[in-house]
Amino acid sequence: MTSQPIEFSAIDGYPLRGTLWTPDAEPRALVLIHPATAVPERLYAGFARFLTERGFAALTYNYRGIGASRPARLGALRARMRDWMELDVGAATAWARQAYEGLPLLAVGHSVGGHAIGLSASTTHLRAAVLVAAHAGSTRLIAQAAERLKVRLILRVLGPLMSALLGYVPGKRLGLGEDLPAGVFREWSRWTTLPHYFFDDPTLGAADRFSKQRLPILALGFDDDPWANPAAIDLLVSYLTGAAVERRQIDPHAAGSGPVGHMGFFRSRPGAVLWPDLADWLAQALDTPRAAGRPSLSIAAGNPA
Repeated sequence: MTSQPIEFSAIDGYPLRGTLWTPDAEPRALVLIHPATAVPERLYAGFARFLTERGFAALTYNYRGIGASRPARLGALRARMRDWMELDVGAATAWARQAYEGLPLLAVGHSVGGHAIGLSASTTHLRAAVLVAAHAGSTRLIAQAAERLKVRLILRVLGPLMSALLGYVPGKRLGLGEDLPAGVFREWSRWTTLPHYFFDDPTLGAADRFSKQRLPILALGFDDDPWANPAAIDLLVSYLTGAAVERRQIDPHAAGSGPVGHMGFFRSRPGAVLWPDLADWLAQALDTPRAAGRPSLSIAAGNPA
């Protein structure tokens, strides 16, 4: 396995930085790993290494304003959350298509990275995709009252206050991960107030975009995730009306993975248990021709429909 830093430009020219992970032998496909909100690419390094052991190349990268793609003055960056999903994800896909012309492309999207698979026009270039803890992020869907109150306090009070004072949102101090561009935070915060999240934003056209995706999709959720709970995940994937969606809800205790929550899938201890099934699904998706006819929504055995 080898890894090398790369740099490519988003559609609007913004410089993005990431890492290309390649197996020793010729890769069978390249997996784009679209990160979660305020999460730098380093969280996904172990997962990318694992994929190379299974014969895949992988691309990890940072959205604008995050990690190695953060500018010298974050407060001066003008960006929206939709820019991550429209401009940055599209650029990562374009880079992969050019660098590995003819090689099948797959994607694994974590949280907002999963949203991008539904929203981005570049999804048409994918053979299959996996959504990890991707959900409709309306705060009213958070089942636990204390967690719902905490998230609303951060998104509607503390975050806006800090943004006004600093010109950006100090995500590290607020428990959100990396610091966030103010415009990204504002759009995200506004969407969380809407009953159906960004599907209720008429300027985004999310429902129409999701309905146009035509590919096999595996949507994963975890019973100990307080945000991406079954109702929130099921609402999101219900808009993927043209895709063949397989929905799996995993009990970490029963799986023997240890706690997963919203971020743990990409950490090495849960990954030792959970990653092989995902890699198997990707390999099967590569080897199985897309079936003609109507898409299907299937629920993994043992999980409630």
